[in-house]
Amino acid sequence: MSPDALAALIAPDGHIGLAGALVLGLSMGLTACTVTCLPYMGTWALGRAGRGRETLVHTGAFVAGRVAAYTALGALAGQLGQWLVDSLQGPLGQRAIGGASLFAGLWLMLAERRAPRAAPPTLHFHPRRHDRARACAGTRLAAAPPFLMGAALSLTPCAPLGWLIGMSAATGSLGEGLARGLAFGLGAGITPLLLLVPAAGVLGRRLRRERAWLGLWLRVGAGGVLIFLGSQRLFSA
Repeated sequence: MSPDALAALIAPDGHIGLAGALVLGLSMGLTACTVTCLPYMGTWALGRAGRGRETLVHTGAFVAGRVAAYTALGALAGQLGQWLVDSLQGPLGQRAIGGASLFAGLWLMLAERRAPRAAPPTLHFHPRRHDRARACAGTRLAAAPPFLMGAALSLTPCAPLGWLIGMSAATGSLGEGLARGLAFGLGAGITPLLLLVPAAGVLGRRLRRERAWLGLWLRVGAGGVLIFLGSQRLFSA
């Protein structure tokens, strides 16, 4: 986004309004966000090779993590001001991304696909319903790594985020900063990742269906890639 376009989003009092924050988030979600985040979430979805519902839940968890992080950053910037701006210029973001990626990689590599335990026989027990309930619980639990990766990747330095933090800090208000952060996060949530991550999950399922022995290697390989990416971030910090 050009400086003239950014200037057009600034209100007369010198602050970025909610519409401006939304457009700034949208500009990042459609560009830099995809390039930065796809290696992480694409690898996760490919390694999980989950069903369509699981991939959508995990993609939603990733976006929710980004929205929550941007909202918190806006609120904190409005309250803490320049201190937060200075803190984000340090290694905090790199360490957060590295830690979240390592956590996701270890989750993939150590995940065990155990068969459901036999439940005590009852007149009202339905095995299929029981299996579906366990699968849904597992899907929600496994959404933690995508959520954390989304929140951590929100700390990646970029021009739109810098404008958001700076302008939220200039308001000196927690509420105004929170509103701008939320608008920015909602804009950033509109990203090609909403299509690309499920596509990676479909590819993983197809590979596992055609070559059943690939299931284990997909998880281990994807976990190794995430650990490598996380280690790079930590060492660069």
